[in-house]
Amino acid sequence: MLPNLLDAATCRRLAALYAEEAHFRSHIIMARHGFGKGEYRYFRYPLPDPIGTLRTALYARLAPVANGWNERMGIETRYPAEHQTFVETCHQAGQQRPTPLLLQYGAGDYNCLHQDLYGDIAFPIQVAILLSEPGKDFTGGEFVLTEQRPRMQSRAEVVPLRRGDAVAFAVHHRPVQGTRGSYRVNMRHGVSTVRSGHRHTLGIIFHDAR
Repeated sequence: MLPNLLDAATCRRLAALYAEEAHFRSHIIMARHGFGKGEYRYFRYPLPDPIGTLRTALYARLAPVANGWNERMGIETRYPAEHQTFVETCHQAGQQRPTPLLLQYGAGDYNCLHQDLYGDIAFPIQVAILLSEPGKDFTGGEFVLTEQRPRMQSRAEVVPLRRGDAVAFAVHHRPVQGTRGSYRVNMRHGVSTVRSGHRHTLGIIFHDAR
């Protein structure tokens, strides 16, 4: 959890970008693809402020965590300290489309459990920032994580977010300490049904897409 990452005015300004098509490269209606109900737009380069700045700054703090995770899970990949260097690696592999996105939900909308993987190269942590105020702008719409453990039943967790709060979470899998050392658990995330109002979220994904 990253509480109060953005102030209320910045959250309102970012949510208002959703109506400005010039900022985005694509528009996804979830129901058309079986992703749930609701919609989202992927930003185009150059990313508007402060999204580009946030992406760079958050990556620098998360890269050591990601490298520690891979070491614990026996994965050889290591991530550079600077985000631009990592983005260049993505682009060399044909992943050249930016992935930060704005999501918009109305009453009855939801997001199915999923993973944001867009190619062979993926940074293992991403960040979601809630731009709307629960109980005022919307009700319902809780951020949900599920953890699929080997030979065990899955575990769910609801993350309590207020406007401006962020959550950093696993894109695909993460290490868990067991009695015989660390093991991998498979992670998925989604949003429960919005019961009323409108909910906006900024998603910051650090790898680019094909």
